[in-house]
Amino acid sequence: MEWPVATERGTADELARTLREAIQRLNRRVRQTRAVGDLTFSQLSALTSLQLAGALTPRELADVERVQPPTMTKIVGKLEDRGLVVRTPHPTDGRQVILAPTEQGRAMYAQFEKARNEWLAEQLATLGDEDREVLVRAAEIMQQVARA
Repeated sequence: MEWPVATERGTADELARTLREAIQRLNRRVRQTRAVGDLTFSQLSALTSLQLAGALTPRELADVERVQPPTMTKIVGKLEDRGLVVRTPHPTDGRQVILAPTEQGRAMYAQFEKARNEWLAEQLATLGDEDREVLVRAAEIMQQVARA
C-alpha cells in the first residue's frame, strides 16, 4: 500500500490518530493481563519504573510516573508494605532516600512481564508470516520514533 505524499496534512494526521489509537488499545489490553497478585496499575507501573531504572529517589519516581509526590508516597507505602520495594539512605544527601525493588519485587515484576509476553505471543501466533514480518518492521520504526 502506498501512502499519498507526506505533504498532504490529512495523511500524516490520520496515520498519527490511527496508530495512537491502536497503540492505546493494545497497551490497555496488555495491561489487563495479570499473572498473579492484586497490584493496582499505578503500583505495577511504579515497580516497573524502579525495575528498569534500578533505583530512584521518591521525587525521581514521581516525575517518571508523572504523579505528584504525595500520590507517589502512598503508592510506595503500599509497595513497601508488601515487601516489594525497599528504602535505603541516599549516599550523598542525608535528607533523601533511594527506592529500589526487593528480590520479591523483581520476582513479581518478572511474573507480570511473563504473563503479558505470553498473552501477546499467543495473539501474534495467530497471524500469518507476512503480518508478523510487517509487525517486526513496525516495531523497529516505532522504537525509532520513540527515540526521536
